[in-house]
Amino acid sequence: MAVRLATRGSALALAQSGRVAQRLSGAELVEVSSDGSAGDKARFVNGVESALLEGRADIGIHSAKDMPAGMTDGLVLAAVAEREERSDAWIGVGSSLADVADGARVGTASLRRRAQLLVARPDLRVEELHGNVDTRLQRLVERDLDGIVLASAGLRRLGREDEIAFLVSHEEMTPAAGQGSLVLQTREGDSEATALAESLNDAGAFAELSAERAVVTALDASCATPLGVSATLSGSDMVIEAFVGLPDGSEWIRDRIEGAIDPEELGRELADRLLGAGADALLASAEKMAS
Repeated sequence: MAVRLATRGSALALAQSGRVAQRLSGAELVEVSSDGSAGDKARFVNGVESALLEGRADIGIHSAKDMPAGMTDGLVLAAVAEREERSDAWIGVGSSLADVADGARVGTASLRRRAQLLVARPDLRVEELHGNVDTRLQRLVERDLDGIVLASAGLRRLGREDEIAFLVSHEEMTPAAGQGSLVLQTREGDSEATALAESLNDAGAFAELSAERAVVTALDASCATPLGVSATLSGSDMVIEAFVGLPDGSEWIRDRIEGAIDPEELGRELADRLLGAGADALLASAEKMAS
């Protein structure tokens, strides 16, 4: 019997899962719905995880940046596929953030992006913009926005990289933990499905995601916290960059750590430094501002 891959039914989710299916010859896609409110990050994973736990699928495919820090009982993170470009992309007028017009109207649903846009450019008018990639691109025109910010990985996977005006540097906008990565999830004890998933594992991408998730976990961050974390592995050496701030860009902390130790340990080290610099108070304030 063909291996069954659980995926959400959005165009991006299907494009991402389709790539995995091609590498697992003969795999069948099982589309699931997204449950939950717009502010609930878990809605992106609930349907896929339910399909796994109920035996309707063998492997679940997730965008790593959508996964909560904790793993659901009975499931394991079996593999991380090769990582796509993880930077944020500006779609609209301009060749860099410095080049964007004074007082430009920018659309984003992300508190992380909002905070970092306002740190770099306090004059920008940042507006709420929800929906899938196609919807957001359409509203760029309909609402006469000067620009929107999306993950470059999603645009590339949808074949819409030509829409990108420029990539925002990590110094100006630290990506979300897991951005550009796909996670393959399986049931605990399902050795056959886990072995299939592991055949697609990229060790470097797995190590980077492990470090990023360690920072998120140690900071007890949620979707209501403007937090960016990006780990880059080069040989045995890893660099982790992080940003914590308020949604209005009025206060923020940036830090960077480098080392050749265990990725999760390095991530916890960086989180300890951020907490020592007051990240817990910033995150608590950010959650109050977002509620």
